[in-house]
Amino acid sequence: MSTSATTPATDEAAVPVRSGSTESAVDRVADFYGSYLDAVHDEGRGKLAEALRAHYLTAELQARLDHWERQEHADGVLRAKDAPRAWRVTYNDGAMGRAWSRVRLTWGSPDHPSHTQLLVTSDLDTLRISDIQPAPGPER
Repeated sequence: MSTSATTPATDEAAVPVRSGSTESAVDRVADFYGSYLDAVHDEGRGKLAEALRAHYLTAELQARLDHWERQEHADGVLRAKDAPRAWRVTYNDGAMGRAWSRVRLTWGSPDHPSHTQLLVTSDLDTLRISDIQPAPGPER
């Protein structure tokens, strides 16, 4: 009697896939938010979070965020005092050398999530993030 090992079929739809392009402003925003949230969850607003800000954000935005954070006592990248449990980035619009991405941050438990939306502006020449504001209007 011979036995053979069988490998169960993998449902490709259930396998998480992540991809991106170094030339896409939206992908860079997604890379930043994914990395930034990992850093904040792992070590708080430490050296890695600061290094990510320096790499991905313009100097002008960093200065504006520092000012906002001193006034609001919250994280300007997240526009919140705490860190969300998930993020999603989608293309919103583009014109005049800029791209706008809509960032949805997910808070609360999986059973009772809530969301906030941010509108993130990127400079298409440098692909650096130049503004982060609460997003107006409904999610797209």
